[in-house]
Amino acid sequence: MKYTVITGASSGIGLETAKEFGNLGKNLILVARREDRLDRLKEEILSKHPTLEILTKTVDLSQSKNVLALYSSLKGYDIETWINNAGFGYYHSVADQDLTKVSQMLHLNIEALTLLSSLYVTDYKDKENTQLINISSAGGYKNVANAATYCATKFYVSAFTEAIALELQAKKAQLKAKVLAPAATETEFAQVANGSKTYDYTKGFTTFHTAKEMAQLLIDLYQSQEVVGLVDRDTFEFNLSGPIFDHYQTGIINL
Repeated sequence: MKYTVITGASSGIGLETAKEFGNLGKNLILVARREDRLDRLKEEILSKHPTLEILTKTVDLSQSKNVLALYSSLKGYDIETWINNAGFGYYHSVADQDLTKVSQMLHLNIEALTLLSSLYVTDYKDKENTQLINISSAGGYKNVANAATYCATKFYVSAFTEAIALELQAKKAQLKAKVLAPAATETEFAQVANGSKTYDYTKGFTTFHTAKEMAQLLIDLYQSQEVVGLVDRDTFEFNLSGPIFDHYQTGIINL
């Protein structure tokens, strides 16, 4: 029995990705804070694919102790794909930021992703047909106005994941590390990032992807041999490529 783990699976890209992996016949471990939504998603997927095994884990990954406890609880499962999708955005100028919210975002977008990626790479680097997919953002390759801290968290995700991919390639490891970088996508993201209960994407953007479309692009990345799946923020074209950031070939950097 092999499983695909998806964090942040209760809504948006994570939810639609769970459905897409269900369509591929993958057993699922779905992780999020909202138990009721996970239960509904599980029922929906099983109604179409009743032979799948689907586990749900209700966890707040912004708490470090919960991150480690989650991974420990999954030690008995054979995980062929780990998707770190949990995260949120925050659009404010640096001088006007709510530091409590910023701290939570740093813990979730950076710390939880780093710990889970590191643990998964350690355990699965030599297992065939395994993948780590981390969700970044187009804002993880190009800064966005009034989103300096959020973009910085996503620059971290992009650079960290690209570096893992290069490290694994250099060691001829079996595990593949990949990064998906969406642009504007119609999810709960904008409500959270802007601190509003509603957000009309048709008024805020001339072009955007639906969460389902973005999940389908994630599948394209998953089925490819490339490292990066990046949506161009200007054209909304989806490009698959190798690592984008410049990198040193040696482990010694002279400053």
